[in-house]
Amino acid sequence: MLDILFLGTGASIPSRERAMPCIAVRCGTEVVLFDCGEGTQRQMMISPFSFMKVKGIFITHMHGDHFLGLPGLLQTMGLSGRKEKITVCGPEGLSNCLKAILSACEGEIGYELDIIDLEPGGRAEFDGFAVSAFKTDHTASSLGYKLSENDLNGKFDTKKAAELGLSPGPDFSSLQKGKAVGNVTPDMVMGPPRPGGTLVYSGDTVPCRELSEAAAGADVLIHESTFSGNEPKLASEHKHSTSVQAAEAAKECGCGVLFLIHISNRYENKGLIEEEAKAVFENSIVPNDMDMYTVSKNSIRKI
Repeated sequence: MLDILFLGTGASIPSRERAMPCIAVRCGTEVVLFDCGEGTQRQMMISPFSFMKVKGIFITHMHGDHFLGLPGLLQTMGLSGRKEKITVCGPEGLSNCLKAILSACEGEIGYELDIIDLEPGGRAEFDGFAVSAFKTDHTASSLGYKLSENDLNGKFDTKKAAELGLSPGPDFSSLQKGKAVGNVTPDMVMGPPRPGGTLVYSGDTVPCRELSEAAAGADVLIHESTFSGNEPKLASEHKHSTSVQAAEAAKECGCGVLFLIHISNRYENKGLIEEEAKAVFENSIVPNDMDMYTVSKNSIRKI
């Protein structure tokens, strides 16, 4: 199960309604951020998530609207007493850029900061899930990301366990944790492992093969939709996607739900973008800043 918090859904320039791109995803007790536009820490402070719980930050590319919130957020974590390591990943050039910015700022971070320039195919592991990078096609060196939950335990057969003489409580708990109880082993009462959820974040890109491959069968696709479906030429010129292109990608990849973000301020009526996408892929949503959804296999719920 994934909790997805849309901290910023705008494009290029903040508006009164939409902050710069940042998506927080909680898996279990751990939180990762995808992009970190300016104002991210303020958005987090008024959200149900704590920035002190963030374990990883994944930057798609080095355009300012996607990473300029990062130095301030990292410093605030230090000022707030953070001691736990945080991993920051992005395309080639991120480490040099971030180190240069932080070196120009007074004060020590005070915790371990692991900065990694990822290549396509690179991967970062967390407790219960992993995030892998894939190449995208934008005006700057850019990556998209796929979050994959570890396989989940199979369903526990309480009836079978009772027939084998076990009682609810410690016995059931031990078996669910993979430990035998007497002569009863977990495989006798547990179903086969269930695949975990998958979430794909496009960053800024035109439609491309690498994104389609990463998003195949994904439970969630968060795709940029800078332009309306009426402006494919403009989108191509700036190496962005339209609402229709994003919806076509979700449909072709067999995704569960499509979230459209990075929407240009030129569109006052964001409902237009959603309508265009829904005409192609019904389960399309244009979230507002601070909207939060819980997503699991075949289920999505707005919180």
